[in-house]
Amino acid sequence: MGRPVARKKQHKGDKPLKEKYRMRRKTKDIDQIHEDLKRENAEKLLNQEVDLDKPGSAQFYCLHCAKYFISNHALKEHFKGKPHKRRLKCLQDEPYTQAEADRAAGMGSYIAPKTLKIITQKTKEAMDDSD
Repeated sequence: MGRPVARKKQHKGDKPLKEKYRMRRKTKDIDQIHEDLKRENAEKLLNQEVDLDKPGSAQFYCLHCAKYFISNHALKEHFKGKPHKRRLKCLQDEPYTQAEADRAAGMGSYIAPKTLKIITQKTKEAMDDSD
């Protein structure tokens, strides 16, 4: 009688790789995106200078997802997709503040967070047509 076969440890040393790829995929947090949605920040992000290192030369940017696209068509298709709609739903909640954290710790009474109305940004073509 032999011993049972030991299980193989296939992914034993993968932690550094997992962490590297996790950081590469990391996007902006929801509270950072709320800051970007303010008018002055949104204008800067939507009207960026040409940067050849970014997809689409940084001309096609989704504010809500903090993501660059290669063309206007790709951006429009992204607006129809489920990841964009999920992000819009996440952005409807008011961002977490220090005052809310203090109330949660017992310093004040609880006030429910408000829901914000978030709509998809206009594309550059739509902005040009409205002018």
